[in-house]
Amino acid sequence: MKKSFIFFVILFLSFQVSAQIRKTTDWTFDASKTEVKVGDEIDLIFKAKIIDDWYLYSSDIGDDVGPLPTEVVFEGNDSFEVMGDLIPINAKKKYDNIWEADVTYFIKKGEFRQRIKVLSANLNIQGELAFQTCTDLTGLCIPGFQDIDFSFIKVVSNGASEMETENKAAVDNKDYSQLLEAEGGGSLWGFFIAAFLFGLAALLTPCVFPMIPMTVAFFTNNSQSRSQAKVKALTYGVSIIAIYILIGLIFTSFFGVGLANDLATGAVANIIFFLVFIIFAISFFGYFEINLPTGFINKMDKKAEKGGILGVFFMAFTLVLVSFSCTGPIVGTVLIQSFQGEVIKPVVGMLGFSSAFAIPFTLFAFFPGMLKDLPKSGGWLNSVKVVLGFIEIGLGFKFLSVADQAYHWGLLDREVYIAIWFILAILLALYLFGVIKFPHDSKGGKIKPLALIVAVISMAFAVYLFQGFGNAPLNALAGYLPPEKSTDFSFQQALGLGEAEEEYDVTPDGFRGEVKYADFLELPHGLKGFFDYDQALAFSKEVNKPLFIDFTGHGCVNCRKMEQNVWSDPAVLKRLKEDFVIVAIYVDDKTELPESEWYTSTFDGKVKKTIGKQNFDFQIVKFNGNAQPYYVLLDNDEQPLVAPKSYVPNVDGFIQFLDEAKQEFKRR
Repeated sequence: MKKSFIFFVILFLSFQVSAQIRKTTDWTFDASKTEVKVGDEIDLIFKAKIIDDWYLYSSDIGDDVGPLPTEVVFEGNDSFEVMGDLIPINAKKKYDNIWEADVTYFIKKGEFRQRIKVLSANLNIQGELAFQTCTDLTGLCIPGFQDIDFSFIKVVSNGASEMETENKAAVDNKDYSQLLEAEGGGSLWGFFIAAFLFGLAALLTPCVFPMIPMTVAFFTNNSQSRSQAKVKALTYGVSIIAIYILIGLIFTSFFGVGLANDLATGAVANIIFFLVFIIFAISFFGYFEINLPTGFINKMDKKAEKGGILGVFFMAFTLVLVSFSCTGPIVGTVLIQSFQGEVIKPVVGMLGFSSAFAIPFTLFAFFPGMLKDLPKSGGWLNSVKVVLGFIEIGLGFKFLSVADQAYHWGLLDREVYIAIWFILAILLALYLFGVIKFPHDSKGGKIKPLALIVAVISMAFAVYLFQGFGNAPLNALAGYLPPEKSTDFSFQQALGLGEAEEEYDVTPDGFRGEVKYADFLELPHGLKGFFDYDQALAFSKEVNKPLFIDFTGHGCVNCRKMEQNVWSDPAVLKRLKEDFVIVAIYVDDKTELPESEWYTSTFDGKVKKTIGKQNFDFQIVKFNGNAQPYYVLLDNDEQPLVAPKSYVPNVDGFIQFLDEAKQEFKRR
């Protein structure tokens, strides 16, 4: 203290003129709790607003550096006990030209916290805050002093009435676990409709479309009556649906709950999917054909020739096999999109896909006159094939991106990913305008009206993507792009058009220590929180706030949609920042933990070695859920406040969800 006093005197004498006319900071005081009991430990909070072009030195500067660190001198009394040192919150570090040494400091605003223990009902916290501010513009430094005032902290009695005690005990002992069973999974209807649309898209592929009139003609010409033809056509359509549902059941049986999640984000599977989609795209461009073995297809054809219901079934199976080169990637997309932990989803997806796929065969058999109105197969189908090829490439990079995020390879950051899609959109437009040709395209010819429309849409999509280079959020593609914080390379910076964004610290205000996994996991929109449940729970108890658990994943499309379209709303962000302690639980992260942290699951008896596997196991065992996103709100006793939500795509609904939890937390 003597050294600090002498140093302040020297500085004051050196800069007394400036000190008289310059006020560089404005201080306010707060506390982690304003109503305390004897024995409570609380944080005294010191906040400073710093004028432009000036900075405030932190409290953790060594004595040998030079500048005077910020410190608090309390007037001694027996009403409280100082615990530990004054802690700076998110201080910056730089080389200081004035002192020729590395220093920690604050610009614009600063915050310090001091832990104390309340020892007396007559709490009296007085003292003085000493600090130093400097500016690089002139090299001027000014010392400062500020009286501290915490008279607003009130000590309440530890006593309570008998009725209050009984009521609190009743609340504390209440079991709220039934809330965890209130809601599960997402909308199966929505997934069914999406798969149905995929099925409609498959009908336009050159492998399938020409077979519609051929197949219907077969039933019409080889039936003894019109009614028999209809029965066979109906059986044919039902057989197609049954075959695809069987595919869904096989995937469900083999991959189950946990393995499905592994497949969705695993490196091997996603790289294979990426390569397969690229190969199919090249095939769609006309450079080679992909066919199943002829011998296998011929065997199926011979089965179909036997006639009857069984023959119709094998004919349907033959159609599925022959159309594989066009429908395979689309079917794969439906199946992979279903791998979010829902066992029933692959079956629902295949039902939706196959229903759309089978409808035309049945419909045209009932109404053969409609065949006359169908466009003839030919060059336009080749164009459809090329369009699908470009889509295949885009989807292929999506698979690679999922693995890239889960394993933290850093190959496809956000702007590189956007650039790939931007180039694909431009190339597609150029193809439809006739600038680019592929081997199976005819020479010359006028641009068809539909091709022109699709080309314009593709160019408009490219313009939309271009905004992403300027850090636009691109909300419409939120579920398909890497998160905004994944940008390691910036085109703006590379071209000298922008400055690098300052990395933000996810550490919550007042937390003492290091947030686990914060060096490779992230929260959106500058939110502060945790990535480890135990760490988050302990802090929520410390600050007396409800715990917001976000079960999420790198490959979770709906998670990104929620974050971009719902969490980004100012009203939602305000609540998440102020009312809750947030913990993001990534269920698909592939980071392997030290062997000492491995454990054998009570759910499936398997050893859980990675962050993702442990988190996924934790979600199933503790909260009886396996979908992502999955939002669970807990009180400090780990009891649910409201029924969890898996997907709330509207702002008002999510705000209601948060507000109900907050009110319930206050009631308890």
